[in-house]
Amino acid sequence: MELSLRRLQMLRELHRRGTVTAAAQALHYSPSGVSQQLAQLEREVGVKLIERHGRRVQLTELGLLLSDHAEEILGSVERATAAIEQAQSGITARLSVGVWASVASGLLPRALSSLAVEHPGIRVHTSELAPEETADAVRDGLLDLSFVIDYSGHPLDRDPALQWSVVAVERLHAAAPEGALPGESVSLTALADFPWILAGPRSHFGRAVRVECHAHGFDPRIVHTVEEQFTALAMIASGLGVTLVSDLGLTLLPPGVDVIPLDEPILRTVSIAQRASSTPRPSIDLFVEAVRSAAAEQGLTGVG
Repeated sequence: MELSLRRLQMLRELHRRGTVTAAAQALHYSPSGVSQQLAQLEREVGVKLIERHGRRVQLTELGLLLSDHAEEILGSVERATAAIEQAQSGITARLSVGVWASVASGLLPRALSSLAVEHPGIRVHTSELAPEETADAVRDGLLDLSFVIDYSGHPLDRDPALQWSVVAVERLHAAAPEGALPGESVSLTALADFPWILAGPRSHFGRAVRVECHAHGFDPRIVHTVEEQFTALAMIASGLGVTLVSDLGLTLLPPGVDVIPLDEPILRTVSIAQRASSTPRPSIDLFVEAVRSAAAEQGLTGVG
């Protein structure tokens, strides 16, 4: 009997998430694709692994047994990959990395260019996810590592299954239509009477900005809810409102937008998360250092 690692991963995700649809979303497959692969896994092992109960599915006793072994098998594969890397004089590796738009445009180009010159055997495959999803994807074994963010006034709860390495510290700035905010700096309260363009409250950025505004005595009057900073900046250039923007978001700045420092800085820490239980991999350490160097070259230290 030959077991497919991908099918074992699907079985593990099904056990964790309870529905084929949720497992498919986590693995970036279609539900029908996951169902077909799990049916093939049942044929390979020759026993029933899954029982349906209405719209939900449940693993049989043998399915649970195989799911437990899948955790061990997938963990062994990860440890073997790390051991091979450590034994090589020149590192050859493939890393899967979770990113979001401003990181992909503001940090990755410089970091990956440097990594390609110094360590050409390291190949990096990126997947764009919402910032709120990247850490879970690493914890669940879908990615090797991911970028994660923390705000000075609204820190994230740390998952003990993950190890975080800080790579950059950004400031948030006021972004407004050209000429709308005279002066070299502005207080957050000075933005209270403006219409706002902001991400929804489910996003970490949207929640963090709302917390900061509330701490300064007002709730932002949000007239446009958009998730991407570039979209918000384009709307600001058309005179539709104000928002806050991070240093990395400034790489996407269109004409017609003024960016003004806040009197009381709001900081955003960018880190890279990996599984705390993972065997150390030199390729991950080299990737983290390449990103950290790229951030330092851009002055993303949170000071000055």
